[in-house]
Amino acid sequence: QVQLVESGGGLVQAGGSLRLSCAASGRTLSSYGMGWFRQAPGKERAFVARINRSGLSTYYADSVKGRFTISKDNAKNTVYLQMNSLKPEDTAVYSCAVQIGDDITTAQSYYYWGQGTQVTVSS
Repeated sequence: QVQLVESGGGLVQAGGSLRLSCAASGRTLSSYGMGWFRQAPGKERAFVARINRSGLSTYYADSVKGRFTISKDNAKNTVYLQMNSLKPEDTAVYSCAVQIGDDITTAQSYYYWGQGTQVTVSS
């Protein structure tokens, strides 16, 4: 089993930045791909970013490409999401999860979800 705990969310003005962290315990995440998803009120959970087990391959949703960066620190068993140039439409609860399937953009390809951290971007 693995436990994931997200942190780093908060309230920022449009154009600002935040860095989210996803700390894992119970299993070494260096052997797995990891993803970030987000869910706004009344909306379905949406794919944000994914990093492969080596940390050398990343993939982003078009809506965040060029603004967000996913990374991982295997020594700390932690995955990060650096969010720059934030927009009000980025407001959501952000969650991380362990990749188990091949379709990296769908939630069914992930397991062991964290509790999520709230990101709010004001105009």
